[in-house]
Amino acid sequence: MLKTYTQDFRIASYQTDVSARMKPSAVLELMQEMAGAHAEKLNVGRSRLLPMNLAWVLTRVEVKMDRYPLSGETITIETFPMPNRRVFFPRYFIFRDASGRRIGCAGTLWVVLDITTRKMANAAEIAASLPDNSDLTAPFGMPATVDEVDADAFESARTPVYTDLDMNGHVNNTRYLDWCCNELGIDTMRSHVLSSFAVNYHQEILPGQQLRTVLRRSGSAFSFSGFEEEKRHFDVGGVLTQA
Repeated sequence: MLKTYTQDFRIASYQTDVSARMKPSAVLELMQEMAGAHAEKLNVGRSRLLPMNLAWVLTRVEVKMDRYPLSGETITIETFPMPNRRVFFPRYFIFRDASGRRIGCAGTLWVVLDITTRKMANAAEIAASLPDNSDLTAPFGMPATVDEVDADAFESARTPVYTDLDMNGHVNNTRYLDWCCNELGIDTMRSHVLSSFAVNYHQEILPGQQLRTVLRRSGSAFSFSGFEEEKRHFDVGGVLTQA
């Protein structure tokens, strides 16, 4: 059984920002592709789950980057699942440059969702299909819980648009990072990078929902959250480092 999965990627210009660095959301996009590809090879991917009326849903992610690769650079990503915690399935990622040096790592936490009820499903059959990776070492512990920064709140209104949505019919997990970076602003993102960030997904966001987003920043720390009325849908938090 394929315990780990590795693939090389050449960073395309559309994956980078005004400084030619890879965007945080593009990091999540490659992670999403890697997770899906490995799941298919393990026979727990979309092609198996969809006929069962099931889908993988990301609930939490944490990323730590020593540096962001540049446009045209080739990187290697390795991914592997770790033993499930009841209904939660951890999966980790390690990013390396062309010389094999580690430039970042990430952890994710997934659940199996019943597409009709939109509730967590009994995933015992899926868990039994995964490799025993208890002998592997994760780059860090479970993905972090986002804490709200104690600072003034800057609120905005947002309604999902066409480019926010994915094949599951809801806002894709990678889009929250784009929303956050847009709120942090061009000047901040030109002069800084997100050396670490985490996203907690509480409730999916569907077309037509009216959201209130709240950005808080204190020094290098920030948090960015989304609400529909008083219901919390997501939290993003992280640390800004001078580029």
